[in-house]
Amino acid sequence: MDAFHFHPDQVIRLATPPVAPPHTGWLWLDITHEELIGDQSEPGSAEAQACLAAGRERLRDAVFAVTAKRLHDLHLIDATNLQHPSYFEATLDYDMVIFRKLTHAGAPPLAERQSLRELTAEERRERRVLQPIVTRPAVFFVFDRVLVTVRGTDSRTFDVARQRIESHQPRQACEPSVNGNGNGGGEKYRLPPRPEELMLRLLNLMVDRYLELRQPLTDQLDRWQRELLDPRRSFTNWMALLDARNEIRKLENLCEEQVDALQELRDSYLENTPDPQRSDGYLVRMGDIAEHVGRVLAHTRRLEASLETAVQLHFAAMSHRTNQIVQTLTIITAIFAPLTLITGVFGMNFETMPLLKDSWGFDATIGAMAVIAVLLLAYFQTRRLIALRLSRSRRR
Repeated sequence: MDAFHFHPDQVIRLATPPVAPPHTGWLWLDITHEELIGDQSEPGSAEAQACLAAGRERLRDAVFAVTAKRLHDLHLIDATNLQHPSYFEATLDYDMVIFRKLTHAGAPPLAERQSLRELTAEERRERRVLQPIVTRPAVFFVFDRVLVTVRGTDSRTFDVARQRIESHQPRQACEPSVNGNGNGGGEKYRLPPRPEELMLRLLNLMVDRYLELRQPLTDQLDRWQRELLDPRRSFTNWMALLDARNEIRKLENLCEEQVDALQELRDSYLENTPDPQRSDGYLVRMGDIAEHVGRVLAHTRRLEASLETAVQLHFAAMSHRTNQIVQTLTIITAIFAPLTLITGVFGMNFETMPLLKDSWGFDATIGAMAVIAVLLLAYFQTRRLIALRLSRSRRR
């Protein structure tokens, strides 16, 4: 557990967790899931359950020491549930926000990988499969002067926020104040004045990760669409396409849960904050986060609709090509049907037949068959049954 004590002009990282409420400023307690859950290699075992119960009690004791308020048992269970969806709930003592964030899935994000030309053949085949969208919950307990976060160890979002906070330097009296979001010295990074302000900054960083995910998803789905509509080869990797569709729907459901949680958080803040001047900045930042989540949600829905359209176009193109093949075979059959009839007639084993014993009979029969074939071709062309095929052959 890491603890930070925020003052108006500086932040102090405490060597040990605090055991009493702060006299001035406010506290941030940052705890990882691994510290609470412990070794869960065998989740159903008695040792794992005992370790989990002990972690929940440590969290309850740490929060009670700095707030004199106890976390509810169900909230402790939710804080250690790695499958919990995005959620908000308000109590008389604190607010609880659960927001699922992106995490690594064994491989680096697509946006950080090499360009396609630099990859090997095996990596090219792997790029055809959509990168799994793996998320993990980040839990926020917001008190009046304390913020408690429970998150994963390998969280880039929290690492970036902590680097900005720890690199902050107090502004000297002679230095002008500069507002911004940089991570350099001075006041380039303004310290959050309240716990809920830090929570919104962390949520904003999480949503930015989702915004970064849009371009890699678009690039991969564009490759799927090109493969689906490629007339030179048939598409066979339907299982990978189904997995991609499931990942997109999972992202859509995730964004919908986040929108609901943010909306409930906003409504609760408006009901419990009578000072409009204090709430303006908070509501603006919350609206910005909700707008970013809505942008990701709208983009995800467009991707899903585009993928569905590509699948429908694929089957429509397959049906069109099948119809063209059947039409070509029908025309060939219609041309050769009378010719087959003539050859069948002259193949009968009769002693007396017209043209059978004449020297010019073979040439006359062949000529008649050629004329019939030409007339049928002309007929089909006038009916525009083979005009498209002939025009395509001329272009080639």
